[in-house]
Amino acid sequence: MEIKKGISVSPGIYIGKALIIDSEDYRIPRRSIAASRRMSEIQRVRSTFKAAAKELTGLESGQDVIKHRELKDIFAVHVRFLRDKSLQKNITDFIYSESVTAEYAVSKTLRDIASHFSRVKDPYISERAADIYDIEHRLLRKLLGGKREDVRHLKQEVVIIARELSPTQTAGFNKKYVKGIASDAGGRTSHAAIVARSLGIPAVVALEDLTEVVGGGDTVIIDGNRGLVIVEPDERTINQYEEYSQEFVELKHRFGAVKEEPAVTRDGTKISMLGNIEFPEEAKVVLEKGGEGIGLYRTEFLYLNRETEPSEQEHYEAYSETVSAFKNRPVIIRTVDLGADKHTQSKRFAPEPNPFLGLRSIRFCLQNIDIFKIQLHAILRASVLGDVKIMLPLVTDIQELMQAKMILRDIMEDLDEESIEYDRDIELGIMIETPSAALTGATLARDVDFFSIGTNDLTQYTLAVDRGNELVASLYSAVNPAVLRLIRTIIQDAHKAKIDLSVCGEMASDPESIMLLLGMGVRVISLAAPMIPEIKQIVRSVTIEDCNKVARKVLAMSSERQITNFLRDVTRKILPEVF
Repeated sequence: MEIKKGISVSPGIYIGKALIIDSEDYRIPRRSIAASRRMSEIQRVRSTFKAAAKELTGLESGQDVIKHRELKDIFAVHVRFLRDKSLQKNITDFIYSESVTAEYAVSKTLRDIASHFSRVKDPYISERAADIYDIEHRLLRKLLGGKREDVRHLKQEVVIIARELSPTQTAGFNKKYVKGIASDAGGRTSHAAIVARSLGIPAVVALEDLTEVVGGGDTVIIDGNRGLVIVEPDERTINQYEEYSQEFVELKHRFGAVKEEPAVTRDGTKISMLGNIEFPEEAKVVLEKGGEGIGLYRTEFLYLNRETEPSEQEHYEAYSETVSAFKNRPVIIRTVDLGADKHTQSKRFAPEPNPFLGLRSIRFCLQNIDIFKIQLHAILRASVLGDVKIMLPLVTDIQELMQAKMILRDIMEDLDEESIEYDRDIELGIMIETPSAALTGATLARDVDFFSIGTNDLTQYTLAVDRGNELVASLYSAVNPAVLRLIRTIIQDAHKAKIDLSVCGEMASDPESIMLLLGMGVRVISLAAPMIPEIKQIVRSVTIEDCNKVARKVLAMSSERQITNFLRDVTRKILPEVF
């Protein structure tokens, strides 16, 4: 039995079998081998290259579709690479000198080549990077064979174990069978964490080396309450956790009893509780948990885990399904937050040196106007079905906002010319996720109908901490004094401008932060659907005056640790059973 400590990102307990998956696109973690295995791994590489070349040659000669000259040229390039002796020698030398698996040597060598190609200014050379990735995939499919487990075609309940999980992978999880998540990398607001909370399954991240100690099929316990993963537990530990699990289920049932009750504080202040979703089918979960609408529809998931980019009709159908489920309740659709670690098919092999500070979110949309217009066109068409609002992500200055508004007006004119109905008074808001937006909120507020504070990125950019990096995960905290001062500034600017304001980041799903947010003036929160009953219970247990006192004390504190301890103590008094 081995116990690994990480960061709890989604509560709950699950005991089950581990399913090990490698990172997206067959990226393989480094795995060392004994010196005695080096020659067998080298032979595997040679055999795999030969088999892949033979496979391609057979495809080229056996299918009419390959008769097109350009396609024949592509196949010929791939075959030449596969028969290149120097390439094979680089890989086999790497295995021998570093004592690593064939899979890792192939992946590392080919990705280094692809990265080099992509940086070359000659477009013909840079475009060959995609060919190298394709060759890598072909080789790895053969090397891994049945050992690579496919998360998309599960037949039994499992715990997903991975080095790290990408948005594309998490978008493809079969919710019926994925019952827990644990990863070496990640932080409280990484995509795996967000998806786990939205699914209501236990998850632990930042475990550092879990993938080195657990094997496929091992029994593991995911303790999302304490941030523990227990590998191959003994019978006594299993029995103990079965009792813990039952207690947790009973607690959730108790919280579930308040889902039909209004989210009103003890002194009569109404708090609007909305849900965050990625997929249309999650709208039902928000309703079942007592949510009053959608405060954040993350539409970039329309682009992930698929071979082609979505059409306008596919956008429209996804939005109309969600809007119809809520009738006249608000549905806030965020325009695509692509870039960084989430890419369209056409951009997925265009790496940036520092993607989270690069071409992402509204910047991406303003440089890919065709994609932006398709989405806006679909949102406006769906706006006649209910209370639809548009929200722009990661706006950093007034110029970006004005450009986006101009494009939106153009789409409206197009719809007028086509005699297509839409809500002419549709509300437009922005997410405040950067210090620059927070500090110019008074200016931005003049041209929008609402603000939504995205605490995940706001924390990341304020503290200069990569929220998905386990090495600095301990430094990431939404209750850092610097972050809280920016949040207070945003709230004050929204109130002065008399525009609506909500918090839609993961801070809104954190029980320990709710009294603080209410005390700072927040009256609308949007959170992961499974957390709605628990947060509603807190809202119904406090007064606004209690919350104001908490906020005043916290804003006078100078350290994140002091604030965290204080908020935990206050929340423990309200919900002692959670702690």
